[in-house]
Amino acid sequence: MNLPNKLTTLRVILIPFFVFFLLYQKGENMTFRYVAVVIFIIASLTDLLDGKIARKYNLVTNFGKFMDPLADKLLVCSALICLIELGQIPAWMVIIIISREFIISGFRLVASDNGIVIAASYWGKFKTTFQMIAVILLIVKIPALTIVTSLCLWIALALTVISLVDYILKNHKVLTEGSM
Repeated sequence: MNLPNKLTTLRVILIPFFVFFLLYQKGENMTFRYVAVVIFIIASLTDLLDGKIARKYNLVTNFGKFMDPLADKLLVCSALICLIELGQIPAWMVIIIISREFIISGFRLVASDNGIVIAASYWGKFKTTFQMIAVILLIVKIPALTIVTSLCLWIALALTVISLVDYILKNHKVLTEGSM
């Protein structure tokens, strides 16, 4: 198991700890939230590092191609679902975001069956970045940043929809050719 794959695995391992610290809070004490945000930031940074290291040192593996995007989805979706539980984000937004992830995963699965690799787009990378920033801002709950937090969340939602449309427009032939 190479370093990028270890970082991806670490990201998955950190998720239950992140969820625990985010959801377990006593009253208004923010200590566990701060621990949760540190774990989330570390996990998010492993996403940035594993890809850079894998490409730079030619360490791209099938495990990494499969697990890296899955680990990202697990991390972000876990955070968003927890934030619904905490009453900080409406469920309909999370449903749109998670639906997009299922649709894109389905596209990739069909493409893979046809020997086609669908690479991540810049829209998808921007979407993930804004989702992660929005999650961090929602967790730390700084009243002075309420407008910035809300703006990041709406941008993340818009980028979610834009990246979905982009994937569909660029890769619709995968579905039509796959059904022939």
